[in-house]
Amino acid sequence: QVQLVESGGGLVQAGNSLRLSCAASGRTFSRYTMGWFRQAPGKEREFVAAINRSGGSTYYADSVKGRFTISRDNAKNTVYLQMNSLKPEDTAVYYCAAAWSSATILDGREYDYWGQGTQVTVSS
Repeated sequence: QVQLVESGGGLVQAGNSLRLSCAASGRTFSRYTMGWFRQAPGKEREFVAAINRSGGSTYYADSVKGRFTISRDNAKNTVYLQMNSLKPEDTAVYYCAAAWSSATILDGREYDYWGQGTQVTVSS
């Protein structure tokens, strides 16, 4: 069982930055692929970024490529999402998720554990 707790969300103006953190419980964090997803009001959940166990492989949605960076610190059981040049369309609840896998996974259905989410609001 893995528990995930996101933090770092908030209200920012367009063009500014935020860093989300996701702290995981348990001793096996380094065995999980981690991902970030988001869901805007009235829209389906969408993939944002993923990172494999070692941190050596990452993948991004086209909408955030070049602006967002996913990273992890296995010693701290934490995964991060650095979000730069934020846009109003980035407004959503952001969720981190964990998958018992060595692959970099984009499909949310393959993730085993989810956090409760953190709200990010970008004003224009």
